[in-house]
Amino acid sequence: MTNFSKRRQLDARLENWQFENAFTISRGTRTTTEVIVVAITEDEITGRGECVPYSRYGESPSLTLQTIESIRADITAGITVTELQELLPAGAARNAVDCALWDLSAKKSGKSVWEILGINQPGPCTTAYTLSLDTPEAMGRAALEASHRPLLKLKLGTDGDADRVKSVRRYAPNSRIIIDANEGWTSDTLEALAPILVAARVELVEQPLPAGEDDALTDMNLPIAICADESCHDCSTLSTLPMRYDYINIKLDKTGGLSEAIAMTKLAKTLKLKIMVGCMVGTSLAMAPAHLITQFATFIDLDGPLLLANDRTPGIVYNGSEMQTPPSELWG
Repeated sequence: MTNFSKRRQLDARLENWQFENAFTISRGTRTTTEVIVVAITEDEITGRGECVPYSRYGESPSLTLQTIESIRADITAGITVTELQELLPAGAARNAVDCALWDLSAKKSGKSVWEILGINQPGPCTTAYTLSLDTPEAMGRAALEASHRPLLKLKLGTDGDADRVKSVRRYAPNSRIIIDANEGWTSDTLEALAPILVAARVELVEQPLPAGEDDALTDMNLPIAICADESCHDCSTLSTLPMRYDYINIKLDKTGGLSEAIAMTKLAKTLKLKIMVGCMVGTSLAMAPAHLITQFATFIDLDGPLLLANDRTPGIVYNGSEMQTPPSELWG
């Protein structure tokens, strides 16, 4: 139950971070990412969380800030992470508050979040590195520059994707490849591309069909693993996915925070769904809580800071594609 004797301070603000290069997916191109940072202070100790509002889900920075402000009284009165789940729906706003509360709890208790949750301590891991959607020639050049990276993620979803895949494989012959179509294909496109993807040794295709049209996957016998992204948000969305997908992509901005993400790992196991952990493009502050999910995941896609011109200090250290354990000064 909320302890109304507590008086916390809440600060929620918008930050803009520049991409190192223009970032393109099938929905458009961006040069900056807008993030919301929530800071909750109690007894002169501050916990922080970061979220990235996503227009695909009807979110915007201004609406996200309004949503956080709508529960200001609850936050300053001492709301718990459990109570938060009932106040806000899954999404970016709840994610920032949820992660800030976990960080605050860790810093006040002197324990890491993984200790509080009773899970294993996560260690270094290998993240995918994303290649932005471009012409086959440009993606080939990008693949050549990134060919030392063990796992590449290709943004696709438009005409010419077969040539893009072939070009990347030609210039990065030793890298593992996964694909994110961002709902850009039809079932006919997927079936036509499947043998080409197999020949290029693609290991996973993320959200090939629009979320509202993925019933078609039920009757498709595909030779490649399929991962739900836009079709997968929180635990309530998982029950029908095993009939269509092999993997789910857990992103904290979709789940509404670490609390629901942990619950999803447990439910996914019972449903025999494998896990990919992903992110919107944010700073190390957004990656740090997601790093806890890496111990449950087969595929890890937490390369947000690698796509930015600059990151927070302190931030997560990336040795190439190897993501190190986030420093406690950053989060958790």
